[in-house]
Amino acid sequence: MTGTGIRLHAPAPGWSIPADVVVVGSGVAGLTAALRCDDAGLNTVVVTKARLDDGSTRWAQGGIAAALGEGDSPEQHLDDTLVAGAGLCDEEAVRILVTEGPDAVRRLISTGAHFDTDDEGGIQLTREGGHHRRRIVHAGGDATGAEVSRALVEAVHARGLRTIENALVLDLLTDADGRTAGVTLHVMGEGRHDGVGAVHAPAVVLATGGMGQVFSATTNPSVSTGDGVALALRAGAEVSDLEFVQFHPTVLFLGADAEGQQPLVSEAVRGEGAHLVDAHGVRFMVGQHELSELAPRDIVAKGITRRMQEQDAEHMFLDARHFGADMWEHRFPTILAACRANGIDPVTEPIPVAPAAHYASGGVRTDSHGRTTVPGLYACGEVACTGVHGANRLASNSLLEGLVYAERIAADIARDQSENSLHARVPQPVAYAENPAHPLLAPESRFAIQRIMTEGAGVLRSAESLAKAADQLQRLHTEARDALVENGKTAEPGVDTWETTNLLCVARALVAAALRREETRGCHWREDRADRDDANWRRHVVVRLNPDRSLSVRTTDTPNFPPTRPEAPRLSVPRSSDRSE
Repeated sequence: MTGTGIRLHAPAPGWSIPADVVVVGSGVAGLTAALRCDDAGLNTVVVTKARLDDGSTRWAQGGIAAALGEGDSPEQHLDDTLVAGAGLCDEEAVRILVTEGPDAVRRLISTGAHFDTDDEGGIQLTREGGHHRRRIVHAGGDATGAEVSRALVEAVHARGLRTIENALVLDLLTDADGRTAGVTLHVMGEGRHDGVGAVHAPAVVLATGGMGQVFSATTNPSVSTGDGVALALRAGAEVSDLEFVQFHPTVLFLGADAEGQQPLVSEAVRGEGAHLVDAHGVRFMVGQHELSELAPRDIVAKGITRRMQEQDAEHMFLDARHFGADMWEHRFPTILAACRANGIDPVTEPIPVAPAAHYASGGVRTDSHGRTTVPGLYACGEVACTGVHGANRLASNSLLEGLVYAERIAADIARDQSENSLHARVPQPVAYAENPAHPLLAPESRFAIQRIMTEGAGVLRSAESLAKAADQLQRLHTEARDALVENGKTAEPGVDTWETTNLLCVARALVAAALRREETRGCHWREDRADRDDANWRRHVVVRLNPDRSLSVRTTDTPNFPPTRPEAPRLSVPRSSDRSE
């Protein structure tokens, strides 16, 4: 599959370093992939946008789902995942997740992660929405992500892996055959190199996380601007199921005008017995689903939104006063502190909550080894669409997916290295043509994009709202394109303009996919198409970026994930020994 030839406007790389593999991102998926590649003897470089522990992983409160408890089994975990995915999970991908997951968690523990244990030293397990068993391992009560991040970062430092922090990755480099040859990146003054440079490598692993910042209110950190999906689109890769954006049902409500990252109130709070109530104290989820407040997230988010509409309310409440102070302080210290910092004491009063953008179930399309439609380009974690999540991610499957598929990617790259060691090649990137280059948007357009997406493609969507959003996004795109074509002008290259341009790219693709799917399924809720339509829509929506910057949107013929590409000779990974900082 050929690339688009489109790149971001940026200065030419002023420096370069070689590697066997470059991993972009430092969450659970990225650091796990890097450590496993290092285990295989590959010279591995980790590039991350901020500091190593600044991604989404450290914000994960709930935990990691795995069949580790007595009476539980991978088959039961598979069943819960398939139900939550609303008919669009790839069963093979889910089976890989649930069968390889328990050992992946054990390897994480051996790496140094410490999870909460009971008095006998056994791992404590809790329950979250959509799970019929207590199978969620957690750390620090509600600080699982922080502990996972700590353990992985310490392991990376202990190994002496080369890391480039404060670096925004710009575009994929390819060779004359269209194979991956590395990435360009901009180091923001605090890394080893300043300015735009390149890492030359025949294998690139995208683990850049999500795109929650495309909406006004999100649980995602400020770095989650969809950079990996945008890079993949410009490189000619296919993305799938972008319309399935999970809105977490219980995010601390900070006011109707609140923007940016919002505090999450973990699903584990409901797993331990908290109730969703309206202003009159009525438990409105009872009777809507057999699991009530512990229904899958899309159902709970819809239930909250419906009740808000019925009562013309800005939020609902999560009532856990019956926990008592001791349980709040020991089981949920992070959430307790966040609530109190915003003037709410959950020990004595219900917590105001409302849905906010949380997790992208779709992303860059991969196979069961993390391979995308571009040879040598891999993806794992939230940036990827492995087929595990379908139309709606099951709670706490995300960290597990990052672990399992990162390990599979590393194994695949290692096999390439072993099979092709006698014919190793040093990738020779081809120079980008001067045009077409992607016009850059001014930083203030970021807020316009977020408002457009929140109003038109939020929890509630319709053909009318999505068409309006598409028109408004196209207008931003056209204005920037015309300015570039007519007078060569574009916004000044820089982190803010690159991020904003990436946000527009993923917003256009998301809205195009949401417009194409004319039904309600999982976390894609069309007011004008209220029913699930298996006959016509139990299939996937795939989006590509064309060389003229338009979008190509198609649906698959079946619910099965098509191959990412025909089986081809594996990549040749050169051995290099440069591991200096």
